[in-house]
Amino acid sequence: MATAVPAQHPNVHAHTRYWVVPAARAIVALAAAAVITFTRDAHTAPFGLIVFGAFAILDGLVTGILSVLLAGGRLTRILFAVQGAIGLIAGVLALALSGAGLGLFLYLVTVWAALTGFLELYNGIRERSRDAAARDWLIVGAITAVLALVLLLAPADAVLAIGLFGAWAVIVGVFQGIGAVTLRGASHSRTPSAGAESGS
Repeated sequence: MATAVPAQHPNVHAHTRYWVVPAARAIVALAAAAVITFTRDAHTAPFGLIVFGAFAILDGLVTGILSVLLAGGRLTRILFAVQGAIGLIAGVLALALSGAGLGLFLYLVTVWAALTGFLELYNGIRERSRDAAARDWLIVGAITAVLALVLLLAPADAVLAIGLFGAWAVIVGVFQGIGAVTLRGASHSRTPSAGAESGS
C-alpha cells in the first residue's frame, strides 16, 4: 500500500523501523473493531463512549510517541504528536463522561475524526514525493475524514453510529496492517543496496 521510493529521493524514509507505527495502529484499530463486532447486543451510547475512549487513548499514545521516535521529518513528527494528543484528549473525555449519552459520542468521534483525519491527510499530501508512507497517510486520513462526514449526516442512532465506527476501524486496521508489511519489506530490500553504496 505504500508508494515506491522515487529514484530522485534516495533518502526517502531513512527510518527503516517506521513500519512498527502502522503495525501498532492496526492492532489497536482491529481490537476496537473486534470488541464492537462481538458485542452486537450492547451497542448503547455508554458502550460506544467506553470503546472509543479506550481506542482513542491507545491510538493517540501509539501514534504520538512512536511517530516522534520513528517518523522522518521534524514537521511530520510534530503533526503526528498533535494528532496523538487530540486522540488522548478525546479518549479521556469519552471515558470520563461515558454516561453522557449519544450526543457526546457523536460529537467526540466526529470532531476527533475531522481533526485527526485532516492532519494525517495533510501529512500525506505534503510528503507524497518524499516519504514512502505518505500514500498510506493520505488514504487513512481521507477515510477518517469521511467517517466524520458520515457521522455528521447520519441519523442519531447508537447502533448505527457505533457500527459505522466499527466499520471504519476494520477498514483502517486492515489497511494499516498491509501498509506495515509493505513498508517493512521495502525497508529490508533497501538495506543491502544501502550497505553496498556505503562500501563502494
